[in-house]
Amino acid sequence: MNLFRSLLFWIVLALLGALVAQLMAQDPGLVIVSFGDWTYRKSLSYTLLLLIAATVLLWVAWRVLSAPFAMLRRRRKRAARARLLDGLQATHLGQWSRAEKLLGEAAGNRETATVARIAAAHAATGRGDVEAGRAHLAALAESQPAAFAVATAELALADARPADALAALDAAAAQPLPPRGLALRAEALAALGRAAEAYGLLGALRQQHALPTRRLEALEARWAEAGLREAADANVLADCWEALPKALRSDPAAVAAYAERAAALRWEDAAARSIEQALDSRWSDELASLYGRLPIGRLDARLAHAERWLQAHPASPGLLLSLARLHRARGQWSQAETYLHRALAQGGNAEAWEELGNGFAQAGDSAHASQCYANALRVARGEAPTEIPGRDLKQRIYDQAAIEERDEHGLPRLRG
Repeated sequence: MNLFRSLLFWIVLALLGALVAQLMAQDPGLVIVSFGDWTYRKSLSYTLLLLIAATVLLWVAWRVLSAPFAMLRRRRKRAARARLLDGLQATHLGQWSRAEKLLGEAAGNRETATVARIAAAHAATGRGDVEAGRAHLAALAESQPAAFAVATAELALADARPADALAALDAAAAQPLPPRGLALRAEALAALGRAAEAYGLLGALRQQHALPTRRLEALEARWAEAGLREAADANVLADCWEALPKALRSDPAAVAAYAERAAALRWEDAAARSIEQALDSRWSDELASLYGRLPIGRLDARLAHAERWLQAHPASPGLLLSLARLHRARGQWSQAETYLHRALAQGGNAEAWEELGNGFAQAGDSAHASQCYANALRVARGEAPTEIPGRDLKQRIYDQAAIEERDEHGLPRLRG
């Protein structure tokens, strides 16, 4: 392609020269320059040739005189690029001191200065010298404010200083933030307990393709949950909840966050209703367990919902645990104990053992309560539970797991 352009240039130049020569042949013209006693009188064609020759001579002289300096500049650029590449590779390999030295030298070249200083700052912090990292970046504050803000925020977040990261990104000189800056700003907001504001940046992050889609989806769920837990009052909580997409309003983590925060704000109906709607649309054993653990009233209504769900999910340990809690809250320990044994038969965790211990303690059976609490600790550590002395626990668990029907009061009835 370069050969074609050069050939085309010379052809056009030859055509122009032929045209000028033809015009000159018809009327060569006359150039007269008078200065004091000196007078220059030549034809126009001769003068033009003289000027072209003088220009070529000057250009050749300039090229000859500047050639050593041009060679020196090219050599310095090549050396700076080589140091930059070696420094980046050393940073990748964790050779922090060598990388910082090479990158510091590469920063002396204008073309590689920005990248070299940012990489040198990372190398300095990699060896534990935060102040040296800041010093490397200081030179970029005025010339490259956006790059300075992003690099400063990265180092601050890596050092668990989200407030410093946010301050750097919010600087007026750094606006508008590049995609990486927006992602770091959202991360800093979430780390400062302002997840609702981080959630509000998701639209801009998607528009600028700042993060992969899967990463954004995970952050959306995490920030939604955190934002619900951070809600200061019921109105803010309701606004956050209504702003969530429909898919997230059935996500177990988000529903749990909303229900627990609503219960803490004494918004009992909303807390229970959110779990009920979520479980009706998509079953979650964790939400079923939370349903009986919520510190709210509405015992009869919750018990009715839980018993209705039990018909479709008889082997859910979380639901069985909730039923046990609700019955114990109503003072019905025998029914609660039955559900707890069923929950343990279905693989109930330490929480079920702890609830069984609470029930025995409330009933005044401290010996069995102690054994249940010990089993809760064993199960939490991944160890096998022990049988309760004086009770054939294993047989009782299997008996309760073999329930086939319910009596007229809706209570479990043992087979045989």
